[in-house]
Amino acid sequence: MSDCDKRDLFEARTGGYRVYRIPGLVVTSRGVVLAHCEARKGRGGDWDPIDIVMRRSLDGGATWQAPFLAVDHRRFLGGGPINNFVCFADGITGNVEVLFCHNYARVYSMRSHDDGMTFTAPKEVTPVFAKFRQRYPWRVIAVGPGHGIQLGNGRLVVATWMSDGTGTEFGPGRLGHRPSEVAVVYSDDHGRTWQCGELVAHNEERFRHPNETCMAELSDGRVLCNIRSESHTHRRLVSVSDDGATGWSEPCFDDALVEAICWAGLVGFDTAKGRAFVFSHPGVLERTMRGGPRDRGIGATETGKPYDRKQLTVRLSEDDCATWPTSRVLEPGPAGYSDLTTLPDGTILCLYECDVVTGMYDDRYLRLARFDAGWIRDG
Repeated sequence: MSDCDKRDLFEARTGGYRVYRIPGLVVTSRGVVLAHCEARKGRGGDWDPIDIVMRRSLDGGATWQAPFLAVDHRRFLGGGPINNFVCFADGITGNVEVLFCHNYARVYSMRSHDDGMTFTAPKEVTPVFAKFRQRYPWRVIAVGPGHGIQLGNGRLVVATWMSDGTGTEFGPGRLGHRPSEVAVVYSDDHGRTWQCGELVAHNEERFRHPNETCMAELSDGRVLCNIRSESHTHRRLVSVSDDGATGWSEPCFDDALVEAICWAGLVGFDTAKGRAFVFSHPGVLERTMRGGPRDRGIGATETGKPYDRKQLTVRLSEDDCATWPTSRVLEPGPAGYSDLTTLPDGTILCLYECDVVTGMYDDRYLRLARFDAGWIRDG
């Protein structure tokens, strides 16, 4: 294919929810595409009641089955949000492994044997993450978001961010998501058990509040973390490990990837010419939109503060993410979080937040785009 097909999968103010946010995509070993998101009630904030809603496609994203409830927040003691739902497509077992969080305090795993039609009962795995407290005193924990990856040796890996909760950005009575640090968890037995990896990025003046991270396996088997932060340089952070769990390199800035302080998508896939990578993110540093944080001073962004989430751009690398010479704007208007996956025929799928109802973070749609690397090159 050489064009770009788009369709809206979730729309705000429908289905009993205020807004649908935090998209995730995965393609199972049998080719079923799963699209999921946080279905938010209340005012649509991070701490409001949140369910996980999913849709399935049997034809590569061309058509979609009706949405269904994958995780109901009412099933968990005290209610509160279900957040950061992460799927892993296990190419060895054929299962879909899942990690997700409840109330930013507990972590659960579950599994699907039938390409997302049903899931096993959630099993709490918080004690695994509690081991991180030996290195960092977290009170807020979140995996992902987006999708986890499986390495060539079968290992499942996902990045995790954690905060000590002392930030005041959510107001009285709410734990903050800042300051934050990034680590990884992994499984060498297909999700039956999980283990702590090492910390990847610490909170410091250069790398302020590293958090939501996307990952990919490079052509030589090394694993790259591409990290959101609130650094004053407004560029993405990257760190590399030989095994996806330990020995992470000192984070450095990728000057080609601007950082509007927004989670981004990353996927690696094999082509006839070798391994290629696609990255998706808001591609400009401007502050003209209303409805986001700190509306004071629009048009004169202060250092370290968020820019607009708009002009979603996809970038192509064919040298293990060392450079990103080819890019194309996927969505010229408001657009925020995005996740990426690929089909066996090389089709790239991107599910992303776009358009707004009342302003930034009140997204009107979760939109799916289907294109290929040639479409990016044509741009």
